[in-house]
Amino acid sequence: VLTNRETESLFQSMQRLKKGGTAMVFITHHLDEVMEQADRITIMKDGCLVKEVHVSEITKEEMINQMAGKKVQITGRVQRKVSDEVFFEARNLSRKGEFQNVSFEIHKGEILGVAGLVGAGRTEIFKSVFGITEKEPGGQTFIEGKEVHLNTVHDAISHKIAYVTEDRKGNGLILSNPIRVNTTLANMGAVSSHGVIDKDKEYMVAVEYKDKLKTKCPGVEQNAGNLSGGNQQKVLLAKWMFTEPDVLILDEPTRGIDVGAKYEIYCIINRLVEEGKSVIMISSELPEVLGMSDRIYIMNEGRLAGEVDASEATQEYIMSCILKADKGE
Repeated sequence: VLTNRETESLFQSMQRLKKGGTAMVFITHHLDEVMEQADRITIMKDGCLVKEVHVSEITKEEMINQMAGKKVQITGRVQRKVSDEVFFEARNLSRKGEFQNVSFEIHKGEILGVAGLVGAGRTEIFKSVFGITEKEPGGQTFIEGKEVHLNTVHDAISHKIAYVTEDRKGNGLILSNPIRVNTTLANMGAVSSHGVIDKDKEYMVAVEYKDKLKTKCPGVEQNAGNLSGGNQQKVLLAKWMFTEPDVLILDEPTRGIDVGAKYEIYCIINRLVEEGKSVIMISSELPEVLGMSDRIYIMNEGRLAGEVDASEATQEYIMSCILKADKGE
């Protein structure tokens, strides 16, 4: 993952190479970058060539529809009434060298966006909330006003908290195992008795979530490593949805997947919130944070740089908060 400055430097290097006569094939899910950098575009879907076209002859919306194989209507942020009741709260979370005195709260039925540049400490904070890494003494967490101690992953899961990692291949899924196994990994007690897994029940659960999330695969015995990035992400979501969490932490939930799969995952997230779940969405893509969140926390160098209602937020405002924090204002 590159920062905005690093991305700009990369594109400048590409343009210098182009002027020197070098031909390049640029593969990306970021359509704005395609429109800006490419001369010709080749659109692929399911391993097949859909269309080759000069960049001036196609719009971003047409590309999205052709990649998805259908007309995709990506709407703006869903307007919903969020409860005033604080469901989960963290106070003064700290970890030396990573984040300091971070406090936040989330309401029931709310999508809380967490924005910031790469290295802002967002992932580290929520790993500590989920018990993956230790917090320094003094940090506190509360659920419905009652203090809870989330020192291990087991503690977090038992308190109905789930964490969908940004690294689905390294930490989220066992790629050499079937979808069936991956779907039930975080809640094996629900498909086993006295330490023995009921494979029939495990199979039925995996099929249920495959259908619910519209995962494209030959069947749930397919290895997770053979799926596309978007369908791997759906299996990872299914794994944590099966734990029936009240708070779902999503770390870069649409990284490395195509626009059609992104839209489907956005719909899944909105459905979860309609059911009363609380969702924390960490994302480096500002349009995604602005389009999905009800409220946004802005992070910079391990500290909170600001908080804003999503209806009033803009990319410029978020970046200004980060720049002010850099200057110590």
